[in-house]
Amino acid sequence: MKINRHMTNICTDNLIASKQFYTQYFDFEVQFDSDWFIQLKSNNIDLEIGLIDKHNALVPTEFQNTPTGFYQTYVVDNVDNFAAQLAANVTIIQPPEDTQYGQRRILIKAPEGSLIDISSLME
Repeated sequence: MKINRHMTNICTDNLIASKQFYTQYFDFEVQFDSDWFIQLKSNNIDLEIGLIDKHNALVPTEFQNTPTGFYQTYVVDNVDNFAAQLAANVTIIQPPEDTQYGQRRILIKAPEGSLIDISSLME
C-alpha cells in the first residue's frame, strides 16, 4: 500500500488552547481553522497534525476522552533552550535530563492531556 500523506489527529476539548500551544512552541502554522477541526503544518519538515473537538460526531463516543497510550516526540537543536521558552502554565512532567541512549529530554503535557517528549542530542 502506497501512503500519500500522514496526519495524526489529536482529540481535544479546547481547540483554541491546543492551537495556541502547538503554534507557540513548535513551528506549526494553521492551514485550516474551523469550530470543530484545525489543521496544522510544520514550516520546516513535512509534518501535519490535526486538532479535533473530541465531542464532534466524527469522533466515536468511546474515543471522546483524554488521549492515552501514545506520546509525541519532537527533536530540537537544544532541549534546554526549548525548556527556557516554556510559559509558567505549561505542565512539566519531567525536567530536562540526560538519558542513557545519548539524548537530553524534557517531558511536558499538552493542553489536551497528551504527553510530549522534547529531545536533543547530548553534546
